[in-house]
Amino acid sequence: MEKSVGELRLSTTEVTISSGLLLLSAYRQRTKRLMETPGRLRQTPIPEHHLLKAFRRSTRQLAAILLLISVLQVNSSLGADTKMWEEFSGEKALAHVQRLVDLGPHTAGSDAIGKARDYIETQLRQSGWQVTRQAFTDDTPRGKIHFVNLIARFGGEANSASPSFLLCSHYDTKLFDTMRFVGANDGGSSTGLLLELARVLGQHPIFARKLELAFFDGEEAYENFSATDGLYGSRYFARQRQSEPAKKFSGGILFDMVGDRSLGITLPPNSPSTMAHDVFAAAEALKLRKYFSYLDRDLIDDHAPLNAIGIPTIDIIDFDYPSWHTADDTMDKISAQSLQTVGSVALYCLAEFALKR
Repeated sequence: MEKSVGELRLSTTEVTISSGLLLLSAYRQRTKRLMETPGRLRQTPIPEHHLLKAFRRSTRQLAAILLLISVLQVNSSLGADTKMWEEFSGEKALAHVQRLVDLGPHTAGSDAIGKARDYIETQLRQSGWQVTRQAFTDDTPRGKIHFVNLIARFGGEANSASPSFLLCSHYDTKLFDTMRFVGANDGGSSTGLLLELARVLGQHPIFARKLELAFFDGEEAYENFSATDGLYGSRYFARQRQSEPAKKFSGGILFDMVGDRSLGITLPPNSPSTMAHDVFAAAEALKLRKYFSYLDRDLIDDHAPLNAIGIPTIDIIDFDYPSWHTADDTMDKISAQSLQTVGSVALYCLAEFALKR
């Protein structure tokens, strides 16, 4: 029967203690015999210094092992007490959103989205993630547009194992000719949230190495969502991923519009059942279940191309948002508390369910 780590540590300690006690007993018995034999002490020098050295050596080994066990127990206790979801900061996520909104409208192919891209990449690298720019050009109702997805992995390509789970968001804003649309919630909130998730996960490499982060460009349609308009980044990502069957994800979470002050996450009814169960269970465990429910209809979003190629991906979105695709989608419509709620549930879901499979 296999022993646990704790049992092996205990058995090592027991052996060391037994060795020390045996040496001490042997020393005492030999001294007693010598004292009971007249003249023996004078005729044969007692090698007691050897026994004492051996005993002291054994004692030092015992002390070192006990110290090591103490350190391991402390570290184990810290690990058990560390609740990753409590490290998420809604305020930090909101600060990222503010930086993106300050850039103004950042539609695909614009100079502003280039600045957004630079900001996202800098933040990811500071948290320990290596970023790859997945650039491509696609036909749109506005002609050929250059798009760039940002793909991040923790620690770079040196990792032997490929990530097994995907976290994603889109970072572009929708193009409008008649208004200034900055997308605080639609594009901004999910991007800020994913950057804060990257920071927290970066402090837990054992989890981070299991993940790939994707910031999709071109989620917004120029006219109407169709097979050729909208979801440009996720459709391209899915095509590339489909050609690499050895790098299959077990699942994924898409974040979109998660900062509404009046938060009400509405999961699409066709969400992968296991993923939906995990999200609801995580929300229940954190006493945040009231913020999560099902929408009454399916949604077209970046999760669709991923599910189509066999990556079971859930869309965490609050689609009941009056300011959607209006000039009113500004910072005053979102809150750090809403980002805190979604971020905490997402991290609990990852740590306790999705990344344990």
